[in-house]
Amino acid sequence: MQDRYGNTVSSSSQAAVDAYVEGVDLFLAAQAGGDAAFERAIAEDPSFALAHAALARFLQSIARPAEAKAALEAARSLAPGASIREQGHISILGHVIDGRGAQAFEEITVHIRDYPRDAMAVQPCAGVFSLIGFSGRPGREAESLAFFTALQPAYGNDWWFESILAFAQTEIGQLAQAEITTERAHQANPNNANSAHYKAHFHYEVGDIDTGLTFLKEWRPTYDRAGILHCHLSWHEALWALESGDAGTAWRIIGADVRPGFAWGPPVNVVTDMAAFLLRAEYAGEDRREDLWQELSQYASTYFANPGISFADAHVAIAHALTGDDAALKKLQDNPPGSAGDMVKVLADVFVDFAKSDWPAVIHGLIPIMSSHERLGGSRAQRDLVEFTLLIAYLKSGQSKEARRLLHMRRPLIADANYIAGLTTR
Repeated sequence: MQDRYGNTVSSSSQAAVDAYVEGVDLFLAAQAGGDAAFERAIAEDPSFALAHAALARFLQSIARPAEAKAALEAARSLAPGASIREQGHISILGHVIDGRGAQAFEEITVHIRDYPRDAMAVQPCAGVFSLIGFSGRPGREAESLAFFTALQPAYGNDWWFESILAFAQTEIGQLAQAEITTERAHQANPNNANSAHYKAHFHYEVGDIDTGLTFLKEWRPTYDRAGILHCHLSWHEALWALESGDAGTAWRIIGADVRPGFAWGPPVNVVTDMAAFLLRAEYAGEDRREDLWQELSQYASTYFANPGISFADAHVAIAHALTGDDAALKKLQDNPPGSAGDMVKVLADVFVDFAKSDWPAVIHGLIPIMSSHERLGGSRAQRDLVEFTLLIAYLKSGQSKEARRLLHMRRPLIADANYIAGLTTR
């Protein structure tokens, strides 16, 4: 029997394979229910090793690590009876789940030479929260595009693959091609939350606020709240609502779908999206919400007590700096681990200065990392926060000429034009 990508699978149960294929599609579409589909596959065929491995990966993605480990051990115990491809597949997902990203990536690059359409083994390299995205390597956006472009002949117009390729094109600035790929992927499977997400990023990068906001207003209510991207897509909509002048709607979305204790989503999305919104809202002229910053700092101390994921740590540093939690912040100032720990340290110091309104110090701290902050991870839209902070520091320190030069390089997406114009005259 075969999966949807033509890979032979070691199960004699058609019902098990059908459930597995359904689960894989749900996972690749960032939809809820993949765990239930994989559990059905296992119930139909308890010896189906790939179903156990896929369940482990799905559970890891929705932040259920203990259950993911248990499912992974079941897959490993069954691996000797599986094919060579399936054994490699299980090994790769095992490294991903166990936190051995470099080893996983090394095995993937070898595995895809023989099995380029092994989508679940390729998927850990997809998007910004991936083995490439969180690698900390300079040029990782170009690396991601090169990785998926090389695989394009094997996938053709597959809806999942094209959504991933479209995002890689968007992030590197190939916007004309990205528009074509994005629309084709979304039309092929409108329920694919990844394609909806990447469509939002495309509209962000081309500055098409109205189209992007209209799209998310229509699409997001159809998305299961338990979907892994629900929190993050809510963040996108809230940013556009804020930029369009509807702060009330923006805060309502944040309170219902992004705020700790109210959002459903992996902690990494909650902590990064909440910090990013609160800071951008302040840049757009909203009053600082001390209560929400304090809430976020406490949440970060619970879920990210020990540094290690640089992209998350950078946002955690902002929350701790703005609430004055010096003890928690010290861990992020003392050479923190992580693929871009050096940048986390810089940002921790920068936002201590930011909290004190020491704008020359903020500028001095940020300038050295402006050409390489892609190493932090995250999308261009997420890392605009770094550029906005430099912009605000220029404006606050009266360096309007430098601010305008930066404005010409990257348009102000949340700090609206009237607000910036007002600051430049103060």
